[in-house]
Amino acid sequence: MGWEIRLLDVDGNEVKKSDEVGEIFVRGDYMFDGYLDNPETTAAAFRGEWFSAGDLGLFDDDGYLYIVGRKKDMIISGGANVYPEEIEDCLHACPGVADVAVIGIADETWGEIVTAVVQTTPEVRVSEDDIKQFCEGRIAGYKKPRQVRFLDQIPRNPSGKILKIELRELFSKQI
Repeated sequence: MGWEIRLLDVDGNEVKKSDEVGEIFVRGDYMFDGYLDNPETTAAAFRGEWFSAGDLGLFDDDGYLYIVGRKKDMIISGGANVYPEEIEDCLHACPGVADVAVIGIADETWGEIVTAVVQTTPEVRVSEDDIKQFCEGRIAGYKKPRQVRFLDQIPRNPSGKILKIELRELFSKQI
């Protein structure tokens, strides 16, 4: 109660269609003033009195809001927006995958290529081909990982959040 939510596209226009993704902005009675000693981040997070934490979402036909990912994690490959969470959800169901993170790696042709970083289970070993084959029929072709990398452990911070910045740095150097 006391909060309003709207979705804005990259140009700052309100997203009107259901099932169209936009950045989530909120305003309400108990809004904070900004980030301590960080006016640049504060300015980037606000559009007037509307605030965004960087989440992307969509409303369905019934008006329910679904969070589809983080703005900073979105991959733009061949002009298409790819949300890593959808691919991660798919790959978490793959036999032999203990953990997974999906990142975009810079590419001259595509802008970014979808890259799955996989931690396998000790019981079942999977290959890059196994991962790609598992995605067939489960996610759209342009969302399927173009490359799969393997790590013994997906890096996480103390609260359990995947450190995608570290993964991008690690695998960008290997290209």
